[in-house]
Amino acid sequence: MKFTLSLGQMNVHFGDPGANLATVTRMVEEAKGLSSDLVLFPELWSTGYDLSNASRYSSELDSGVFAEISLLARRVGIHILGSTLSRRGTEHFNTLTVFAPDGSLLADYSKIHLFRLMDEHKYLCAGDKIRMVDLPYGRSGLAICYDLRFPELFRAHALAGAVMCFLPAEWPKPRLSHWQTLVRARAIENQMFILACNRVGSDNYSVFPGHSMAVDPWGEILAEGGDGEGLITLSLDLSKVQEARRTIPALQDRRPDVYIESFQEKAPQERWEKRIFNK
Repeated sequence: MKFTLSLGQMNVHFGDPGANLATVTRMVEEAKGLSSDLVLFPELWSTGYDLSNASRYSSELDSGVFAEISLLARRVGIHILGSTLSRRGTEHFNTLTVFAPDGSLLADYSKIHLFRLMDEHKYLCAGDKIRMVDLPYGRSGLAICYDLRFPELFRAHALAGAVMCFLPAEWPKPRLSHWQTLVRARAIENQMFILACNRVGSDNYSVFPGHSMAVDPWGEILAEGGDGEGLITLSLDLSKVQEARRTIPALQDRRPDVYIESFQEKAPQERWEKRIFNK
C-alpha cells in the first residue's frame, strides 16, 4: 500500500499556544493541498518546553488544544499527529495523539522515557504503556524524542506487527549526528519506516536543527529537512517492509531464549556489571 504524508517541521514559539496553533493550521491546510493523507508535527508543538507552566497549558484529551486539533482534522479531512501537554487528574504528561480525518481520537501515547537534561522529570509524569495505532495504511508504533535512544521500545513495536513508527521530537543541535544515526538505526534493525519530525528554532534550553527524516526499512533516507521551517512531503510504499523482512529475516532469527537465559545467570551478570560500572 502507498500513502502520502507530510512532516510539519516548524519553529515552536515558547509558551505561545496561539501562535503555534496558527502555524499548525496553516501547515495542515498546505499538506492537504499537497494530497497528504497524514501530517506529523514535532514534540510539544503547542508550547515547547515551557514545563514550569504545564498546569496552565495541559488539558484532558477531549478539551483544550486536543479539541482544537480534532476540529481541524475534521474540517480539513486529514490525519494529524503530534505531541502536546495532557492532564489526567492533577498529573501532566507529554502525549502524542493521533486524530483521524473525521476528528476522532484514534490513539494516544504518553512518553515513557522523560528527558532529565531538559527537566522533563520535574514537571511531568512518565507514561507506562506502549501504544500503537492501526491506520488505514498499516499498523504504526508511537514514540517521542528521547524514546529514540531506547531500542527495546521500537523492537516491541516491530514484533507486534508495526510497519512504521512516528516520532515527534525537540532534538537539540549539539547531538544532531546522534539523531541522524539513531533514526536510521531504528529503521534498519526493525525493518520498518521511521517517520521523525524535529522542530527548528531555539528556546531557553537549546537550538533545534530540524532535519526531520523519513527513513525506509533498508535504512535509506527518503527525505530529510534542513534547518528551516516547512513541510517535507513524500509518498511511502509500505510493501518495502515485507520485502526487507523477507530478504533478511532478522526478526525471525532472533534468539530470545538465549538472551533471557544469559541475563538470568546471576554470577556472570554481576561480573559484567562490576566490569562496566566499577572502573
